[in-house]
Amino acid sequence: MTTVPVEILRDLAPNGRIRAAINFGNPVLAQKNQHTGKPQGVSVDLAHELGRRLGVPVELITFDAAGKVFAAAESGSWDIAFLAIDPLRESEISFTAPYVIIEGTYLVREDSPLRSIADFDRSGVRVAVGRGAAYDLFLTRSLRQAQLIRADTGAAALQLFVEQELEAAAGVRQQLTAFAKVYGGLRVIDGHFTSIRQAMGTPKGRAAGAAYLTGFIEEMKASNFVALALAGAL
Repeated sequence: MTTVPVEILRDLAPNGRIRAAINFGNPVLAQKNQHTGKPQGVSVDLAHELGRRLGVPVELITFDAAGKVFAAAESGSWDIAFLAIDPLRESEISFTAPYVIIEGTYLVREDSPLRSIADFDRSGVRVAVGRGAAYDLFLTRSLRQAQLIRADTGAAALQLFVEQELEAAAGVRQQLTAFAKVYGGLRVIDGHFTSIRQAMGTPKGRAAGAAYLTGFIEEMKASNFVALALAGAL
């Protein structure tokens, strides 16, 4: 077994274990097992594979929204996280290259006059979003006339969209599509307003750990580990 340099262990497992922040707010990447309630998904698989390679146990610390993961960065409560790359987050987190890219788009009612991405930035359009999510951060910077209505999580934003009869909800395409199928009478807009670049990250100031994660993610992509994990084939 290859000996892991002490500086990498110091950065990624400073307490003798890797504390991995898992975000349930993006069910494409992590969700609870329907039978056991335990975390599963590609981010969970990557965390465990990292622990196996470093020879240390992994502690999964779960959150229901990406914004809460980022807020916890300053407290030092996690060592690695799985988040979308965003300029605001890069002030606190060192990110790898993306291991998957997901589209951010809109959900509307079937009879909505909003038909394309360009239709949404206008007065009177209220868009439900999960507070602190990558798509919230992007739309906060880019929308000039539409109003963002924030909920604590992406799932709560979808309920807000329905209950308050808002004009739209924003989110990742897969989550919006799944909600539309269950709820009915809804449609997901073609195209996307942003490409959400999902990556691994570690708090700033852990240079050796950040460099190791960069190489780790590239290997996980090249070996098809990520593709198999996304397909639930591991």
